[in-house]
Amino acid sequence: MSAPSNNTAPVIRFSDVHKSFGEKKILAGFSMELEKGQTLAIMGPSGVGKSVTLKHAIGILTPDAGSVEVFGQEISKATRKELAEMRKRMGYVFQEGALINWLSVGDNVALPLRENTDLKEDEIRERVQRRLELVHIPDAWELMPSEISGGMKKRVGIARALITDPELILYDEPNAGLDPEIARSINALIRELQERLGVSSLVVEHRIDCIRTVADEVLFLDGGKAVVQAKPEEFFNSSHPRLARFFGKDSA
Repeated sequence: MSAPSNNTAPVIRFSDVHKSFGEKKILAGFSMELEKGQTLAIMGPSGVGKSVTLKHAIGILTPDAGSVEVFGQEISKATRKELAEMRKRMGYVFQEGALINWLSVGDNVALPLRENTDLKEDEIRERVQRRLELVHIPDAWELMPSEISGGMKKRVGIARALITDPELILYDEPNAGLDPEIARSINALIRELQERLGVSSLVVEHRIDCIRTVADEVLFLDGGKAVVQAKPEEFFNSSHPRLARFFGKDSA
C-alpha cells in the first residue's frame, strides 16, 4: 500500500472491511485509500467484490465489520440527510450508461440538476451544454438514447456524472460493451477529465488498456483483500505469483 502523499484525509478509506451475502464471503479484511486527485483502478477476477466496493463507497451497502469513510465521514454512521449531501459530491458512471430512454441526451444530463437544485432552466441548459462540450459531443442535446452509439451513451453518462461538479467520480467498468477503438477514446476522455478537473476517481475495470491509460495506481482484489497495489508500470511487470496466474504468465 502506498502511503498518503500529504496530511489531508483520503477521499475514500476502507479499513479492514468485511462483507458477506449469506454464506458467501465477498470482502474479508479489505483495506485501501484513495487520495485527493488520484485515480485508483481496482481489478481482479469476476465475483471478488469490485462492484461491491463501489456500492460501499456510495452507501448502498454497509460493511458487516470494519469501516468505510468518504470525505472523512464514516458511511455507516451517516444520517440519511448526511448521506444525501455526500452523494451530491460524487458522480457515478454506470456500466451500460443507465440513460432514461424517453428523455433526450440533454435532458438525461440535466436530470440531477432538475431533481436536486433550484437552478433556473436557462442556467441548467448552459451547464448541460458545457458538459456536453467537455465530453466532446456538443451537438447531442436533442438526440434520443435509441439514436446514439454505445460509445456516445458512455460519454453522456460521464457528462451526467460531471453535471454537479463532483469531487469524486466512480466508474463501474467504463469499457463494458465497447469495441477497442471506442474504448480507447473513452479511456483518453477519462484521463483528460482527471487532468483538467483534478477530480478523484475510483475505477473498477479488468481491461488492461483502460487501466494503463487512466490509473495512477492499480489495486488487485482477490480473496476479499487487496493483494497488490502499485503504479501501472510496476503492477503489470510484477512477479507476484497471483498476478502471474491472473495474466497467464505462470509456468504451470
